[in-house]
This record gives sequence, structure tokens and C-alpha cells, in this order.
Amino acid sequence: MLGNMMDNPLLISGLIEHAASSNPNSEIVSRRCESDGVSDIHRYTMKDAAKRSKQIANALIGLGAKPADRIATLAWNNYRHFELYFGVSGIGSVLHTINPRLFPEQLVYIINHAEDRWIFVDLTFVPLLEAIQDQITGVEGFIIMADKANMPETRLNNVICYEDLISSASDELEWPQFDENSAASLCYTSGTTGNPKGVLYSHRSTLLHAMSEISREALGISGLSCVLPVVPMFHVNAWGVPYAGAMTGSKLVFPGPGMDGASLWQLIEAEQPDLLLGVPTVWLMLLNHMDEIGKTLDSVKNVVVGGSAAPLSMIKKFDEVHDAFLIHAWGMTEMSPLGTANVKTAAMDSMTTEQRHQLQQKQGRPVFGVEMKIVDDNGDSQPHDGSTYGRLLVRGPWIIKQYYKSDDMSSFENGWLDTGDVATIDENNYLGIVDRSKDVIKSGGEWISSIDLENAAIGHADIIEACVIGVAHEKWDERPLLLVIRKPESTLSGEEIKQFLSDKIAKWWMPDEVIFVESLPHTATGKLLKINLRKEYQDYLLNR
Repeated sequence: MLGNMMDNPLLISGLIEHAASSNPNSEIVSRRCESDGVSDIHRYTMKDAAKRSKQIANALIGLGAKPADRIATLAWNNYRHFELYFGVSGIGSVLHTINPRLFPEQLVYIINHAEDRWIFVDLTFVPLLEAIQDQITGVEGFIIMADKANMPETRLNNVICYEDLISSASDELEWPQFDENSAASLCYTSGTTGNPKGVLYSHRSTLLHAMSEISREALGISGLSCVLPVVPMFHVNAWGVPYAGAMTGSKLVFPGPGMDGASLWQLIEAEQPDLLLGVPTVWLMLLNHMDEIGKTLDSVKNVVVGGSAAPLSMIKKFDEVHDAFLIHAWGMTEMSPLGTANVKTAAMDSMTTEQRHQLQQKQGRPVFGVEMKIVDDNGDSQPHDGSTYGRLLVRGPWIIKQYYKSDDMSSFENGWLDTGDVATIDENNYLGIVDRSKDVIKSGGEWISSIDLENAAIGHADIIEACVIGVAHEKWDERPLLLVIRKPESTLSGEEIKQFLSDKIAKWWMPDEVIFVESLPHTATGKLLKINLRKEYQDYLLNR
């Protein structure tokens, strides 16, 4: 027997319609690429965004865009990108957000693999497309996201000015209705090996994900929120924040290209956001800038950290200096991305500050809709005791069941996605990411977490960044090697670092060597890229 309820489809167009009718005056503030890229601040409302989303939708229909056509963006976090989130998906086309930090050959691969018809591009990234234009011949044309006065000289073929395109299109549109399982957006992973993999989200999965993340147990976004998403709109749809913003009518503050500490502080001081979202490297720049100018983030109540683990020193700095609570969140491109969130709970009120900070280092509990388990190499479930390691498997309504245009099912096991992470789960269902399965160090039959070692090292005041890799060892199979970037002018030695670590890690975790480097490689999403480092240093200890 089925229920007697209406089966109206969950569609992304419904979000912007709801925003325009229920929260028409909610503000959207953006830093643009025009002029100096810092002082050019644009403001308008959800009602304005809804109107322009319909204009871009009509313009795309005029260009011949059809349902399921892939329409790409190469853009920062800004109001025009926000409009495309709704205008493209709203007509049944697929929004393909491209990460500009990928290598040129990867950009060529994903544009051709996605079969993008049109690419919307911010001024900053026009040269990237000019360099690869001859290799992406399936693209029909390029829409530059600027007004006529700021259109650049370019070698791109079939170029259209965004504002000209908008101005000639009607703002009257009855959004089409279709199956909620239809594809809505497409993102590619920034994998460290092989070609990037496509993750194709549906309208249904996107709305369910947004509904989940606005809950108090997740990100807690509401109509009272002022949200600054530093996480890029080209990376897993800015963790779903544009959709959550439209759903709740929160104020949105988009940083555009200004993601350094000084530029972020300028926006924070002017717009007073209470919720920030981004990766640890961004917050490190902001915290360093705040130290330099001697000011505090008075409006900020919560800072969401994802992408990689936040060190204890960062958790303490936000709490003790800025009175802001750091929310560890975890997920993947394959998960839309939210899987877990470590939000403040009533139980934390009875903890000591040290106990709470220790708990905040974990990635948190699964949000409703996400199931997770850890298994051994035989696929047998492992206990949730907080100490037993296992491969982390997940499933849920906004988690993929296969990659786009791929027959490779090696990451899927009986309806579960193998995340590639090694993790623990405790008795209260808190997830602790130990390491990526390829990065965990197996020394003398015991496991060493490179993440925990890196975060311990980062706690030293003279260390800017740290990277731990496992290298071959004659007796122990593998041993940890610590690569460190020191602050300029620092004379910090390897022995001083080991002394600093001595009371923070198990004795047998101590790195065999500390190597000082000028820079460390990263993926397109800012994570440490260790594959080439492992190759370079694999025999380092054997040759000494």
C-alpha cells in the first residue's frame, strides 16, 4: 500500500523560487574580479538573483541548450556563479563546475569527458582557456562573466559578454517540471592518480543534502545566519552552501578571488558573518593576519573546517583568541560532500576545555541520511570502540553509486562506497579519520597516522606546514619521514622538532628524520600531494 501524498518533484528551481517569495530581501554580497578585484563589492538580493537566474535560463534556451546538456563554469564564488547554479540546472541542463587549479591536461580531459557545450568563465581564468582552446573543440563558445566595459581582449572563439546576454533575455519563465532524479550538476574529483572521476548529482540528492546540512546537527544555516563560504563554488558546489542559502534565506557573502587573510578580514569586518567555511590552509592565513593586526573575529561564532584535518593548535586559537567554535566536518566529492559534523553538544558543556578540544579533533557524527561502518581487509565489520582501525564505508541518498561514464565499480561494495580512508568510530558514533589508506604508515606491524603526526608538528610556532610520508626501512618495513616548511628567518632544527613532539606522540611514532623544504606539493583542492614525495624519498633511509 502506498501513501496518499503528492509526489511533486524535488527540483533546484524550487529553491530559488522559494527564496524569491519567502526571503526576497535577503542579501548577497560579492567581491568581483573587475577593477582591482578587492574594492569592487557587489550587493543585491535573493529576489534580484531569482530574476537574473530566469534571464540566464532563457538566454541558454536561446543558445540551444537542452535538458542533460553540460554547461560548464570556470569561476570564483560570486553572484553570477550563484545565478548559474539555478539558471542552468533549472532548465534541466547540467551545471559542470570546473576547478581551475587542475593541471591543463586535466582541464582538457574533464571538459572533453563531460562534453561541455558552453563554458562560463570569470576574467581571471580566460588565459587558462586560451591555452587549451585547440584541445577542447567540442565547446561551442565562451561566455565571459563581466559587463561590456570590462570585457578583455581574448583569443577565444565565439565569445559572449555575460551582462549583454542577460540584458537581452526575458525574466519571465515557468520553470520546467521533470523527474527529480534527473542530473543537476557535475563535479570531478582531484584524484592524485589517474584521470579525475566525474560525480553526477541529481536534483533529489542535492535538495536532500541541503535539507540535511541546514539542521542544527550539521551546519545550522538559517535565516538568521550570515555565511561566508570560502570553500570554492567550483569544489563540490561550495559544500552545498548556495543551495542551503536559498533554502533558508541566509545572507551570503562571496569572497571572489580574495581568499588571503587580509582580503577575508576586510569582508568579515564589513559584513559581520557568523559562519565561515573553508579548508585549514585558508584559516591559517586568516589567523596569521589577525595576529599581525591584533584584532579578533568578534562576529564569528562557528568555523567549519573540511578538506583535511584541522590541527589542535587551530582549534585552540579560534576558541581562546576569537571565541569561535571550530566544527570539524568530513565528506567527499562523492558524498555531495557532507558526511559528518562535529558540532557543539550539551555533553561538551560538562567537559573540561582540554577534553572538548580533544573531541573537536574528531570529524564528528554522521548527519541524518548518512550511514557508515569500518571493516577489515576481509570486509568484516569492526567494533565502534574508538581505537580499532578499519576501512571506512558509507552509504546514503546523496552518495554516488557509480562514477560518471565509468564501468569501474572497484570502489563499491554491496551498496556501500569505499571512501579510501582508514578510520575509527567510537561508542558515541564519532568518526576519527586516521589516514588515507594509501598514506597510513605500517611500521613493525603497527599503524602510524600521518595526519596525526602532521597536526602535532604544525603546533610548533615556527612551522608553517608539515608533511609525513612512510619510507622503506630495512628492519621495520616502513618508518615516518617528516618534511617541514619553517617560517622565514627561523633556525628551528630537526632535533628541536623531535623534542617538541616527544610528549605529544607515542615514542615509536617519532619520525626517523626531519627534512626542511621550501615548498610542498598540493592537489587542486589544497590537500597534500604525497605520491611524488613517496617516490622521491622511498629509499632515503636505506641509503643512509
